[in-house]
Amino acid sequence: MHGFSLLTAALGLALLAAPVVAQDSWPSKPVRIIVPSAPGGGTDIYSRSIAVALSDVFKQQFVVENRPGGNAILGAEIAAKAAPDGYTLLISASPALVINPAMFTNLRYNPERDFAPVAPGVVSPLIYVVHPSIPARTLAELVAIGKRDPGKLTYGSAGQGSTTNLGVRLLEDATGARYTHIPYKGLGQAYQNLLSGDLSFMYSDIPTVLAHIRSGKLIALAVSDPTTLLPGVPTVTDAGFPASAVHASFMVAAPMGTPAAIINRLNSEINRYMRIPAVTDRLESQGLVPRYGTAEEFGVMLKKERDMWVAAVKRMGIKAEE
Repeated sequence: MHGFSLLTAALGLALLAAPVVAQDSWPSKPVRIIVPSAPGGGTDIYSRSIAVALSDVFKQQFVVENRPGGNAILGAEIAAKAAPDGYTLLISASPALVINPAMFTNLRYNPERDFAPVAPGVVSPLIYVVHPSIPARTLAELVAIGKRDPGKLTYGSAGQGSTTNLGVRLLEDATGARYTHIPYKGLGQAYQNLLSGDLSFMYSDIPTVLAHIRSGKLIALAVSDPTTLLPGVPTVTDAGFPASAVHASFMVAAPMGTPAAIINRLNSEINRYMRIPAVTDRLESQGLVPRYGTAEEFGVMLKKERDMWVAAVKRMGIKAEE
């Protein structure tokens, strides 16, 4: 009996230790990072930076897999249905995890139920820019034109429900100004049309328009968040329109059920990496501002943002084309 008891105890300890051993051995094969947007954008830039850093830390490949389509729905759905074993991550801009639940009534995944928050990632400030032919040199003047001549000014965006669209919709909602929205499938054409004067203005990411601002081809009016790239440009809040201070953000999540030990390791390494001064400088030179926090804190932030967008989209009566 004594030998049997010892054997039983040893087996019990081995079973208790098994999950720890499994987690300690992670990752033992490549990890895929699904990015639900095309290569080259801010999400892609951030994702590839994180992939290189994690590959170096964990001595295993973290591979970016771009799966664009359907306002980030396609890639997010693939990630949501992946095995929760730590070998699939999602790095996405706001729509997949925050805005889509407010926009789509038949979403094929549930961001709150299907994803575990990992790390808050980065904020990408957005900026109001106008063609020089438009007689507006402040955001207040742009609003005044939109109130005086509703629909006269045109703006381009990445589509209904994108932050480049919803930021302007919030400005309209707060002020009574009205503009004509022209959605694009690819923003490259939108920027060409803005530079030619066929579009009046855009609420744009900074890196794409920075050189044109510096050359005088576009005029900067206000930016969503302070940035060292444009120290003389007021924030949207300082310009008097805090309700429309919308930015883009790129965040990290995993399929729900991914072991907490893996999520916490990823969170710790991502936060540590982005606190390296050279990394912070490089990200900020690309218009990306690091955010830090635990996975739990990130989860609270996500819920707050989702609730805000649900209320805003309902108030403005916006519906995406499904």
